[in-house]
Amino acid sequence: MPGPLTGVRVIDLTAVLLGPFATQHLADMGADVIKVEPPEGDLLRLSGGVMGRDKDMGPIYMAANRNKRSICLDLKKPEAVAVLKDMIRTADLFIHNSRPAAIERLGLGYEDLKKINPSIVYAYSLGYARKGPYGHKPAFDDLVQGVSGAASLQSRVDGEPPRFMPSLIADKTTGLHLCIAVLAALYHRKCTGEGQMIEVPMLETLASFWLTEHLFGATWKPERGAMGYDRIINKYRHPFPTKNGYICALPYTDQHWIAFFELANRPDLAKEKKFVDRTERPKHFSELYQVLDSLLKDRTTEDWLEMFDKADIPAMPVHTLEELVDDPHLKATGFFTEREHPTEGPITTFASPLDFEKTKTEFRRHAPRIGGDGVEVLREAGVSDAAIEKLKADGALLVP
Repeated sequence: MPGPLTGVRVIDLTAVLLGPFATQHLADMGADVIKVEPPEGDLLRLSGGVMGRDKDMGPIYMAANRNKRSICLDLKKPEAVAVLKDMIRTADLFIHNSRPAAIERLGLGYEDLKKINPSIVYAYSLGYARKGPYGHKPAFDDLVQGVSGAASLQSRVDGEPPRFMPSLIADKTTGLHLCIAVLAALYHRKCTGEGQMIEVPMLETLASFWLTEHLFGATWKPERGAMGYDRIINKYRHPFPTKNGYICALPYTDQHWIAFFELANRPDLAKEKKFVDRTERPKHFSELYQVLDSLLKDRTTEDWLEMFDKADIPAMPVHTLEELVDDPHLKATGFFTEREHPTEGPITTFASPLDFEKTKTEFRRHAPRIGGDGVEVLREAGVSDAAIEKLKADGALLVP
C-alpha cells in the first residue's frame, strides 16, 4: 500500500536543515512535497563544500531532500508569488522556516493564505517564539545550542569551556517537533476541515528537550537539589575500555548489577547496598562507574558482549562512523543501500527509520536538482504551457 500520507500535498519553502529534515519525513511517508527554491537554490546544497559532479548536489542536501520535487521561483517577482499562490490553493500544508516578517512582506503570511485556502495548515519554525524579545533574531544551530544550555552541558561533565555538540542537534530536534506538529494539525484538519497556523521555535524546543531530565532538583519550589541529572553529567560516564577496545555497558536494575558483579568475579560487591539497591545507587554513580571502568579492562569487548547477552545485561560495542556502515544489524535490516544517482553516479543512501506494517515508507526519488520539476508541478496546478513559457522568459521560473 502507498505511504500513510499519500494524497497530502505540501508546498515547502523550508531551507538549510531544520525544515527539510521535517519535510523529508513527510515525503518518506508518501506526501507530495514540492520544494520551492530561490534562484540560488537551498543554501544546504553547498553545505560541506562542493564534492560531487553537480556542485549543487551536496552530501547533506542529498541526505535531507529525497522523495521531493523542486520548483525554482524568484519570489522577488510578483508573477512568481502569484503562481505560488495558485499552487497553494489546492495544497494541504504550507511550511517554511524563514523569519515571519520576511514571508509576510511577500504576501505569504497566514492571514494572506487562509483567504485563498481557508483549510490550509500553515506551519513554520523560527529561532525563538515570535511573541518574545528574541523573536526577531536570526537563528542557527550553534546559536541555539548556546542559548538553550546545550553548549554548557559538557562543561558540567569535565569542567572545560562550553562547546558545541558534534551534530546539528538543534536543527534536527526542532525539525522532528515540527513534523509532529504538522501531523497533528493534518489529523485535526481531516476530522474537522479546519486549517490552522503552527509555530515551532528552536529555543523552546531545545529547552524542553534538555530540561526533561535536567530540570531535576529545580522541579520543586523550593528546590530540592541542583539542576542537572547527575548520572548523565557524571564525568565517569563514558564508553569503558576493554582489553582490545571499548564497550558501552549499562547494568541498570538491581539484578543487572548483581549479575554483573558475579560475571566480573567480584561477588563481594553484590553485597554492597550502595551498588545493588536502586534507592541508594543514585548517590554513588561516580564510584560505581569507576568500578565498572576497572573491571571491564580484564576481558575483550567480544567476551563481554557474549557474557552480557547471556545475562541479559544491556551492552553494545562502540562504533566509529566508518564502522557503522558495516554494522551487521544495519546490513540485515537494509538500512544502507547503493543507488544510481542521475548526476552523481553510485551513491550510498539510508532508509527512513519509520516502519509501517501496511503503509510502507519507500525511496521514490532522489533529492531533486534545482527547479528540476518546475514545469511538471505548474502543469499539475493548471498553468498553461504558454503561461509557463512567459514565466521562464520573465525570469520568474527557472529550470535547469
